[in-house]
Amino acid sequence: MGPVVRRPVAWVVAVVLFAEAFAVAALNWFLGELVHRQQMSLADLDPNVMSTSSKIGGVLLGLYFALCGLVALLVAVRGHRPAGLGRALLVSVAVVHGLLGALAWGLVGWRGFLFMVLVLGLVVLLLMTHDHKEGPAGAGPAGAVPGGGPEGDAPVSGVPPVPVTPPAEPSTP
Repeated sequence: MGPVVRRPVAWVVAVVLFAEAFAVAALNWFLGELVHRQQMSLADLDPNVMSTSSKIGGVLLGLYFALCGLVALLVAVRGHRPAGLGRALLVSVAVVHGLLGALAWGLVGWRGFLFMVLVLGLVVLLLMTHDHKEGPAGAGPAGAVPGGGPEGDAPVSGVPPVPVTPPAEPSTP
């Protein structure tokens, strides 16, 4: 089967993060425009600064979520675990969703909290699943026998197999 079928969680995470990136950027842009047009001020701050910072923050957060969505999309297409910077980005987006979930509980309600926890769970599931082609860590390819080839007749690494001998009988005094 191709990578499309093997990593369905990665596809879902990618779509959710791309949608979330667009929604966060659009919401912050809308709020920035609202502050600008109504000339709202908070604690005597300049409304233009508040508007501009809201737009910039929304675009940056949207780009961050889109980059994390791109990492999830690459995981889905390639069928391999995320590694290096990609893994660090997915871990950071999981932490961000945990924090946003805690904020959403108090500010938005249980539905916002549930959405954030659902996305957090999907990202963690993506991080915790592994390739089925690889065995356990350090185990080599699937079907290989340690010390021999797939059937146990030829060495895999060029090192001859060590014969297994039973332990010597203990001597009685």
